[in-house]
Amino acid sequence: MAHRKKVGDLYAIHLPDNTYAFGRVLQETSVAFYKYRTKNIDDLPIEEEYEFTVGVHRSCFKEWIFIENRLFTNPADSRPPCYQMKDIFTGKYSIYDFGEIRHATEEECKHLEVCAVWENTHIIERLMGRDWKKWFPNFYQ
Repeated sequence: MAHRKKVGDLYAIHLPDNTYAFGRVLQETSVAFYKYRTKNIDDLPIEEEYEFTVGVHRSCFKEWIFIENRLFTNPADSRPPCYQMKDIFTGKYSIYDFGEIRHATEEECKHLEVCAVWENTHIIERLMGRDWKKWFPNFYQ
């Protein structure tokens, strides 16, 4: 029977170099990806240090290996960070903040992730340190 994803679920992502990366499910279809890598799937990350957080497509969870559910001691920690949005026609920026969208400047959005839903292929490319910014040419220079 398939696992029904929940906030706090920890998944292992098998990478092409035969290592594993790990992602933890947050609210709003976001996943926080750990900085930690290992060759042994049973060697789980201990520190809650994340490399990046993005929205992921539900099909990713079919590709990944469910490990366990790690409850958040503080519910606020399960909330994803703000994401940037840019209207490609007007060039105006906005910030998506947990269901709310507000106008913003380019400077405010400079260090935020793009509000997008990532596919497994793109996540693996990013976890491998490859050129992932090419998928967002209007956002990352």
